[in-house]
Amino acid sequence: MLEQAAAEHKNSVSAQAVLNGDIKGFRRLLPFLGPAFIAAVAYIDPGNFATNITAGSKYGYMLLWVIAASNLMAVLIQSLSAKLGIATGKNLPEVAHERFPKGVSIFLWIQSELVIIATDLAEFIGAALGLYLIFGIPMLPAALITAVGSFAILELQRRGYRSLEAGIAAMVLIVVLAFAFQVIVAQPEWGAVAAGMVTPQFEGIDSILLAAGILGATVMPHAIYLHSSLTQKRVVGINEAEKKQIFKLEFIDIMIAMVIAGAVNMAMVVVSAALFFKNGLVVEDLDVAFQQFGQLAGPVTAISFGLGLLIAGLSSSSVGTMAGDVVMQGFINKRINLYLRRAITIIPPLAIIAYGVNPTRALVASQVVLSFGIAFALIPLIIFTSNRAIMGGLVNRRLTSVLGWTISGLVVALNLFLVVEMVV
Repeated sequence: MLEQAAAEHKNSVSAQAVLNGDIKGFRRLLPFLGPAFIAAVAYIDPGNFATNITAGSKYGYMLLWVIAASNLMAVLIQSLSAKLGIATGKNLPEVAHERFPKGVSIFLWIQSELVIIATDLAEFIGAALGLYLIFGIPMLPAALITAVGSFAILELQRRGYRSLEAGIAAMVLIVVLAFAFQVIVAQPEWGAVAAGMVTPQFEGIDSILLAAGILGATVMPHAIYLHSSLTQKRVVGINEAEKKQIFKLEFIDIMIAMVIAGAVNMAMVVVSAALFFKNGLVVEDLDVAFQQFGQLAGPVTAISFGLGLLIAGLSSSSVGTMAGDVVMQGFINKRINLYLRRAITIIPPLAIIAYGVNPTRALVASQVVLSFGIAFALIPLIIFTSNRAIMGGLVNRRLTSVLGWTISGLVVALNLFLVVEMVV
């Protein structure tokens, strides 16, 4: 613990040197890089694999624009969350606990825990499926191995946030390299890729439902809560000028992380479109995708897909646990041991895996559940960051608030559409 405190003090000193103008160039960014990468792990979790592979195999490159739009939303949303932590020194659930009635805070806590359960389901199933595909380990033992791996990643947090950030960044790099290799092998039609990114279109109700799943997999509610926690005490500005400078540097971190996450998500759709859609294959199960990768592009490509799925599941499972700790502490001012929380939250996914539910269908369903939680995180975030009494000099500009409310309205409308379609 003393080593961790010394490391964090050293980082604080270097950050202050940046704010004082003593450090120039790329080194100025170093104290601020990291929080967005941890939050960005939520944007490339196994739920994304399920929705993106399905989207690419069914509709080719058509829904790439949904990922591009979702990623732009993510940049705005994560920047608002980071800004709240920098301006107030508190995370989003803490501010909500102070500003909202007790009953509202309890409701927000309960729904956020349900969202995190859905997140855990996607992450555990994804990682276990990765182990099953690569090594042939049955799903239940693979899930238990995943649980052990997630505990090991949480141990990095005990060693200090720099160790955690380095570990998460290394995992993200593995996923990036895995999909970069798959894109090279798949040889997509780049003209069609470009058209799919900039041409908004749907093809029937099923494509709209799938777009909702992509949105739920890309803009993650628990990442909104977590990011404000990651920035609230990392580098503390003593005046408005320093807080604005901190936010400008943190925004660069957000841009880098979100560009990487967006590129990975697009790569999933591109590879699926280039290999499956092109050959008339509709692939909705990740185990089928693994087999088809092996047949169409070779065993190395299949293994790289399984490895990406495994690493994404392991890293995002620990991030979900961190978010759960943040929402409980913030909304109801209670906290349990992080390892105990991890042990509790693995029970539902283990039960579902033991019951034998189709892994890919469970993943897609979890992403639709996640899409319902976005508004409950996003609306309070916009309310607070638009309040000058809370934010001071970092209060949203009018255009930022308008964009935030527009995104929130779009999400709510899409969710209402989903409810109607499910009921009817």
